[in-house]
Amino acid sequence: MARRGHRPSQGSPQRPRFWGRHAVLAALANPERTVRKLWGTHEALSRLDLPATLTVTYAEAADLGRLVPSDAPHQGMVAEVDPLEDIWLGDLIERGRGDTRPLLVLDQVTDPHNVGAMLRSAAAFDALGIVTQDRHAPPESGTVARSASGALEVVPWVRVVNLARALEEIAEAGYWRIGLTGNTDLTLDQAMGSDKVALVLGAEGEGMRQNTEAHCDVLARLPISDQVESLNVSNAAAIALYAAATRRG
Repeated sequence: MARRGHRPSQGSPQRPRFWGRHAVLAALANPERTVRKLWGTHEALSRLDLPATLTVTYAEAADLGRLVPSDAPHQGMVAEVDPLEDIWLGDLIERGRGDTRPLLVLDQVTDPHNVGAMLRSAAAFDALGIVTQDRHAPPESGTVARSASGALEVVPWVRVVNLARALEEIAEAGYWRIGLTGNTDLTLDQAMGSDKVALVLGAEGEGMRQNTEAHCDVLARLPISDQVESLNVSNAAAIALYAAATRRG
């Protein structure tokens, strides 16, 4: 049966390496994730029930450090994995039919730490998933997985070629598209309403592009103090997701 909706981008064929206890254990526990190799210290792996088919190499902590970026906190574990299978936007929307879980839409947010942190917040506040562009968003990586603290394995991540067309499809599915910006008087709670919402955030500093703003139903701001100019985009996403969660009760 053909899948409907905005097609996903073509994912990277490269196999990322994950490091750190939360990221590696979450990958091992995800039935949709193929873990190809696992390196670890005897101490870190001694209590794990590892599949017999998995290639495991025991190594000293210093040797593991050479498998990952400098100073990466590997906690005695490094895994080489296959990227997750692409998800179609129409399939994700279908998963959310009948509930009011929010969507998180990111417009050219490229920092892998921020995207990982937003995946973690999306898991914490039970978002339906996140939607990004393919060419202006980080690939699956150890940094994303580490920052997400396991959420990369549980939060659906849709990559699309054209974000404006994706926002049109999201609107057709009944979502109220709220673009977060500082250039408006309307606050998020005033804009929220009772419908299903898609929270749209732009890159830190530059914010949403004009065409992305044009594909939002309303623009809203977080009611932050005048003592700070703006919030980090991952902090703003966490607050917006919390607001959506409390609205749903």
